[in-house]
Amino acid sequence: MRPTRMLRNGVAVATIVASVLLLGAAATPPPVPDDPADPVRAAEYWLDGAGIRDAWQTTRGDGVTIAVIDTGIAKVPGVFDGAVVGGTDVSGTGTPDGRTPVGAIDGNHGSWVASLAAGRGAADGKGMIGVAPEADLLSISVGFGAAAAVPFTEQVAKAMRWAVDHGADIINLSFTTNTLDWDKSWDDAFLYAFENDVVVVVAAGNRGSGTDIIGAPATIPGVLTVGGVDQTGTASIEASTQGITIGIAAPSEGLRGVSADGTVVPWSGTSGAAPIVAGIAALVRSAHPELDAANVINRIIKTAIEVPGMADPPDPLYGYGLVDAEAAISGDVPKVSENPMGDLAEWVRLFRRAETVPQPEPTAAPVEVPPLPDADAPTEAGSPLLPSAESLRYGTLPLIALTVPGILIALGVTAAARRIRSARARTPHS
Repeated sequence: MRPTRMLRNGVAVATIVASVLLLGAAATPPPVPDDPADPVRAAEYWLDGAGIRDAWQTTRGDGVTIAVIDTGIAKVPGVFDGAVVGGTDVSGTGTPDGRTPVGAIDGNHGSWVASLAAGRGAADGKGMIGVAPEADLLSISVGFGAAAAVPFTEQVAKAMRWAVDHGADIINLSFTTNTLDWDKSWDDAFLYAFENDVVVVVAAGNRGSGTDIIGAPATIPGVLTVGGVDQTGTASIEASTQGITIGIAAPSEGLRGVSADGTVVPWSGTSGAAPIVAGIAALVRSAHPELDAANVINRIIKTAIEVPGMADPPDPLYGYGLVDAEAAISGDVPKVSENPMGDLAEWVRLFRRAETVPQPEPTAAPVEVPPLPDADAPTEAGSPLLPSAESLRYGTLPLIALTVPGILIALGVTAAARRIRSARARTPHS
């Protein structure tokens, strides 16, 4: 656990103890300026549907910092006054404070996300207000696609580390890569966040924008992946996707967000569902500063509202169910010792190939081979007209041995024939 959080938690715990001693009960925060009849507030149906207004009776996120790694939180008067306490740019195209929107197309995206998570709202209780309106924000601007002068994987890894080093308790990632796997550099970056007790909330992605299946970083073990539902609590067909790593479902249709120019616009997608959950995580951390990240996530998923017909959790559409902020804060949830969304360190150990170490060269002694016998001395070259020893041995002599007896036999037969004829000639005829 980082020293910054330990100090903050220590102050929070000391304040609670002092309140109990002096007043006999924990102090209830003053009513938040809120006009439900205001058209903008009335459009934020999730404030009641997800139990957020009820959770405000306990906390509004004071003392918690949410890092928004996105296209940058614009300097919108009223909405983010006093909310953004730090920032940076990792895209190579933004400003050092991370407050200049990056990207001609997606420039408003970071402001929409931040307004849902921790927009301040007007003093008269009107206008856009975030889920945790007293939480602090960090603005870390990244560039998507052609807007990036730095490789995207490198931007994310750098942004994660910067957020952790600058006090983030929660990191919101409202983007997807549309691929199950992730760059190896993200292993260390996300592990760095988990090892420093940071809750990482990630959008599941949207079918309407071409995401058929859930993709990284929503597939990384340990993150809290958010799927989307419509105003009735039914899984969204266009503004969400599905996958076995979804942990919780939150509204993703008919959302509102504050653009860089201060206008409130409608939008949809799990990019908006994620900061709603990130804001709820901030409420839980504020109400329970003694809990580590694993138990904050556990309270959110274990107090979720099950949807009729959903499979045994985690359901590929709803995860553990619909998020309920008030139940996550006040529910009786046993503590856990491990992150219920998985263990990235163990995954890396099992599935990443170990670094290969060069093997030493073999040092075996050479095998002794006995010398071959000396070759026969070459014979002197002779005349081709004279017989050689070989030809005499294997050709001439055998031929003589066969021919001489044959000649002698032939001569004997001939002589015998002559004697017979001579004898017949001397014999008188009768």
